[in-house]
Amino acid sequence: MRVLSKVIDLLGDLGFFIRSNISAMGFAARIFFAVVLRSGFLLKRPRLVIDQILFVGNHSFIIIAVSGLFVGFVLGLQGYYTLNRYGSEQALGLLVALSLTRELGPVITALLFAGRAGTSLTAEIGLMKAGEQLSAMEMMAVDPLARVIAPRLWAGIISMPILATIFTAVGVIGGYFVGVPLIGVDSGAFWSQMQGGVDLFSDIGNGLIKSIVFGVAVTFIALYQGYEARPTPEGVSQATTRTVVISSLAVLALDFLLTAMMFSN
Repeated sequence: MRVLSKVIDLLGDLGFFIRSNISAMGFAARIFFAVVLRSGFLLKRPRLVIDQILFVGNHSFIIIAVSGLFVGFVLGLQGYYTLNRYGSEQALGLLVALSLTRELGPVITALLFAGRAGTSLTAEIGLMKAGEQLSAMEMMAVDPLARVIAPRLWAGIISMPILATIFTAVGVIGGYFVGVPLIGVDSGAFWSQMQGGVDLFSDIGNGLIKSIVFGVAVTFIALYQGYEARPTPEGVSQATTRTVVISSLAVLALDFLLTAMMFSN
């Protein structure tokens, strides 16, 4: 009887866990569509989005650029050592460019964006909720979803592909610096292999689509966690931690799904 009782309790806890998470995902979907439907307000107030692009995008520029440079350095070294085994070191430029445009550029940018801008957004919205600023807006007939959440969501969506492009471009420069001046790969072969092997639509275009999808996911997760955070210091700190964890897992899962759809042919 005890074993049966424990099994029933375990099934009950499992059912409650699944039901609560499905309910949370449904509520998050409702919030997302509500924010999208209220985004028309921003056409009258574009300055709200511009200010947030400065906050989440421009302030993330340094960490994105520096990270892209060092990732390019590493790709240049590792790529050369690998290609040299097969006498194909002239294809180093192609390897660096494809690695960055297809995968590393969008993915690493999204992870860095979640750690830098995502946590800032969660903490900002969480503190606004803890200080009852969101409730005060509602009392003054100001919709916080339109006035606070929507500008930040679109700022993240716009900033992510720009940052991913910067990361990729700086990474290619880093790979060139290591491969050509330091190691001695022919400069003409480096660029010609890259230009001949990288396709505008299937490589660069798909990487751009990935960065936009990651921007939607990471920014909304950060905003939702802040919007639903408990209005206490502990609640805000826990929401900030959840932002990094959930955003990172979402980026990796979405990357797998998008890669399977884009490059399966």
